[in-house]
Amino acid sequence: MEIQAVNLKKKFNLFSDHWNPRIAGELNGQQVKLAKFQGEFVWHSHANEDELFMVIDGEFTMEFRDKSVQVKQGEFLIVPRGVEHKPVAEKEVSVLLFEPASTVNTGETEPSDLTRSKLDTI
Repeated sequence: MEIQAVNLKKKFNLFSDHWNPRIAGELNGQQVKLAKFQGEFVWHSHANEDELFMVIDGEFTMEFRDKSVQVKQGEFLIVPRGVEHKPVAEKEVSVLLFEPASTVNTGETEPSDLTRSKLDTI
C-alpha cells in the first residue's frame, strides 16, 4: 500500500452523478466516502452506525423529523445511529462521509434505485 495524500478536488472531478458515494479511503473498519448531492434523498436511519457528513463545496440541509440543520462548506454534522434523516440539496454539493464500512446509504429502508450496496473505489 502506497502512502500518499488525497486531493479531494481531483477526486470529486472524477465523477458527476448524484447520491452515488465512492470510497476514497479506509481505516479501522471505517470508510471515507465522497459523494455529490442534489435534490432530495429518502428518509432513512442506520440502526448500528453513526455517520459524519462534511461539506467540501456547497451546502445542504439535513432534515430530521423535528428540525432541519443547514450544513455549509467547511462544516460537518454527525447523525447518531437510529436517528431518521434525509439530506436535501437545492444545488449540487460535494460531501465527504465518514462511516463504518457496513453502512448502506439508504439504511434500513426498502432498497430503491438510490441504494448503493457495492461502492466503487476512486
